[in-house]
Amino acid sequence: MRIILASASPRRAELLRAAGFDFETAIVDIDETRRPDERPSIYVRRLAAEKSARAMADLHAQTAVVLGADTTVVVDDEILGKPRDDDESAAMLRRLSGRRHEVMTGVSLRLGAFEIGRVETTAVYFARLEEVDVAWYVKSGEGRDKAGAYAIQGFASRFIPRIEGSYANVVGLPVAAVAELLKEISKDLPS
Repeated sequence: MRIILASASPRRAELLRAAGFDFETAIVDIDETRRPDERPSIYVRRLAAEKSARAMADLHAQTAVVLGADTTVVVDDEILGKPRDDDESAAMLRRLSGRRHEVMTGVSLRLGAFEIGRVETTAVYFARLEEVDVAWYVKSGEGRDKAGAYAIQGFASRFIPRIEGSYANVVGLPVAAVAELLKEISKDLPS
C-alpha cells in the first residue's frame, strides 16, 4: 500500500518510520484559521481532512492512501497553538503549570473519494513550574514551533509526571490509531 504523509512535521515522519511504515511525504498549505465557535475536536478533525484532500488533489494520488493530521493543545476548551514569540511561550507554560490539559490530534486517511478519520485525545499532567523552570525552558527554544509551547519527547519530559492515553499522540501522531484506520481503508484497495 502506497502511503503519502501530508505533513512537513519531522516528528510525524519519525513516528511513522519508527512504527515500520514506508511512506512518502507531501507538504501542503491550508488555511488553519479556526472558525467561530468551532470546538477543538472538530477543528483538528477538519484540518486533518483538509490536509489529506489538498495532498490528494495536488498529487492526483488516486491510488495512494493519503494521511493528514493536525495536533493541538487544549486547556479550558481553549486551543493553545504554536507560540508567536518567547513571551507567549512563557505565558502558555504558566497556564499549563500544575494542571491537566488535553492534546488532540485529528487524523484523516483518504483513498480516492473515500475518507475516514477520527480524533485521538490524550490527557497530559504538568508539574507545577517555578519561574526559573519557565525561563529555562523558554530559553532552550525547544517549544517555539510546538503547539502548547512544549515537546513531551524533549526537555519538557521533566515537567510531565503522567499522561492518560497515547504518548505518540502528544508527540504529534497517534500511530496505533493510524494503523487501525489503515486496516479499515485497505479493505477498499483493489486486490
